[in-house]
Amino acid sequence: MLLAAGSLALRPELRLAIPELVGVTAAMVLLLCFALYRGDHGGIGWSPRFIIGVALLLRLMFLAAPPQLSDDLYRYLWDGNNTLRGINPYLAAPAHVTPPASLQPLHALINHPEYVTIYPPTAQLIFAGGAALGGLTGLKALLVLFDLALCGLLVLLMRQLALPAWPVVLYAWNPLPVLEIAGSGHVDGAGLTLLAGALLLTLRGVQRDGEAPRRWLPFCAGLLCAVACLVKLFPLPLTPVLFLVTPRPRRLQFSLGWVVGLAALVLPFWPELSHITQSLDAYARSWEFAGFAFNTLRAATGSGNTARLILSLSFACCVIFFLVKLARELEKAGPVERGRAALRACYRISLALLLLTPTLQPWYALNLAALLPMAGGPAGLVFCWTVLLTYRVQIPYFLLGKWLESGPVTAAVFLAPALAWLLARMLGGRATRPS
Repeated sequence: MLLAAGSLALRPELRLAIPELVGVTAAMVLLLCFALYRGDHGGIGWSPRFIIGVALLLRLMFLAAPPQLSDDLYRYLWDGNNTLRGINPYLAAPAHVTPPASLQPLHALINHPEYVTIYPPTAQLIFAGGAALGGLTGLKALLVLFDLALCGLLVLLMRQLALPAWPVVLYAWNPLPVLEIAGSGHVDGAGLTLLAGALLLTLRGVQRDGEAPRRWLPFCAGLLCAVACLVKLFPLPLTPVLFLVTPRPRRLQFSLGWVVGLAALVLPFWPELSHITQSLDAYARSWEFAGFAFNTLRAATGSGNTARLILSLSFACCVIFFLVKLARELEKAGPVERGRAALRACYRISLALLLLTPTLQPWYALNLAALLPMAGGPAGLVFCWTVLLTYRVQIPYFLLGKWLESGPVTAAVFLAPALAWLLARMLGGRATRPS
């Protein structure tokens, strides 16, 4: 794993080495598959320290290099520097601002400068912390620390679910978070860390249900869940799962904590924060990338808006179905099984979101990758690799300045995990990992 990652870290320009990236990451995923096979047959006894130690080495290889596969990090730093200078990052779009001389080089690198920042308040505080630590490397180092903390929280979650720790390698050693967080510096991992903390507090509240009640656990879980949702909005559909798994007498405390967390982060940026709706509206109406379901529906209906509406309704139906299924499972489940059922629901909702979204950037799959140790199956593991195939678009974009998507690649990203799921069913396997 270290040699494979090192071969990519030594490349001076990954955008000119996309075939190598695809091949090397495929080899890393195959090694994870072998580890999964050996572990399920009792052949692995890796300690959490060893797992996190290797995860640290994998991430250190990419820490000092500038981002190559994405330029979002420059927007992060722009927002963070504005916050440090006492300027509300939601006040105006970068294109409408004359930057100070010290920030002019950074200003020139911001993507989509015509839009007000789309990143919620928690993300802005993280950006400010990274900017205070010193530029690209400082912010990436902070995000890597969040990512390593996530690995540690996953170990604790496995213990909470009475499962061994070794499956954490499915995230900790996965090439997706290594490339997208340590390499490109995406903030999604920080949100997942906070969400994992909220999940852990929620499940500990469930475990203690028959003991002396600790009312602060559901309140803190709700608060932390709200903070996670304000890093990026992806954890938002998972909030009802945490609410349902919280014991009925304590759901009010969870809800109160969620509202308090939301208000504490929104109010300091208000009223300028309302400008974010313009950027979110443009994203929802116009953005598209590598969405196989969207492309198929648009071709069938002749309308992108109709395709988006159908996909939105389909996802809403999926969420409702999975929540109803979870509620039924929780009725007769014990404390440990309640936690496992909740993680399975999170996994299913996350996978449905990724398969139905019109815009599928590779780092969006981090939400799914973090759930692989607890509830992942063949479809999820394959998806977290095939999503990297979409980086093929970087080759003509880097050389010619043309953004040219590939229909077969988009289809492969969608169909490969579906095929993996089908094969697992045909071979008598499970959609998710056995306990």
